[in-house]
Amino acid sequence: MARRPARGFSLVELAVVMAIVALLLGGAMFTLSAQVDQRNFEETRRRLDQARELVLSFAIVNGRLPCPATSTSSGIESPSTGGSCTSYYGGWLPASTIGFQNVDGEGYAIDAWGNRIRYAVASLITNCSGTSTTPHFTSSVNLKANGISCQPNDLIVCKSATGISSTDCGGAANQIMIASLVSAVIYSIGKNGARGSSGIDEAANVNGDRVFVSHTPTPVGAANGEFDDQVLWITYSEVYGKLVAAGVLP
Repeated sequence: MARRPARGFSLVELAVVMAIVALLLGGAMFTLSAQVDQRNFEETRRRLDQARELVLSFAIVNGRLPCPATSTSSGIESPSTGGSCTSYYGGWLPASTIGFQNVDGEGYAIDAWGNRIRYAVASLITNCSGTSTTPHFTSSVNLKANGISCQPNDLIVCKSATGISSTDCGGAANQIMIASLVSAVIYSIGKNGARGSSGIDEAANVNGDRVFVSHTPTPVGAANGEFDDQVLWITYSEVYGKLVAAGVLP
């Protein structure tokens, strides 16, 4: 009996198979990428939480908050003895000073995407009982002399950058944390930090002023643009509470 010739795939059938394989691979890659992004987001949050605890631990040991690191201080607070900071709002987490371990080649604290973690500390104070001297939170001598009635008076956290200025949120409805509460801010500029973002909310966190924005992540097409920053803060009551409990104050 004659053998029937083997029938191969037609070009059309091959094209359909290749298209199906490409779709399956594309879906798998998208899922994997999303999982990696989520892990990095959670790891960055863990690092920020750790940084926050290390800043408070530094305060207990030294009787003050550290100054931010600058672009030339290699991850060390500037100045290295605290006091009047070189920069209060536009600096980086002083990783070397507080003992933070996840750093880049130059000694700066980094998030899970390799972007440097930023840090701001209050410079101004208000509601002090009697005569007060600044700097307050970054000077152990002044902090002890001024007393725990003093409150910060500059760092503000807003819900969005809409309507904000360099000194306020543009109204109480847009406020998350008011100036008399926040003694320090620690934050990551997120996955898109390396390439930058055109969103006005993210721009508010890197412009060097005392006003910051914090909210859940939003995509590129959102009203105020893409936002994937993670922002934490330390209140003045937390600082005083730690120092009082440790016997550093009053």
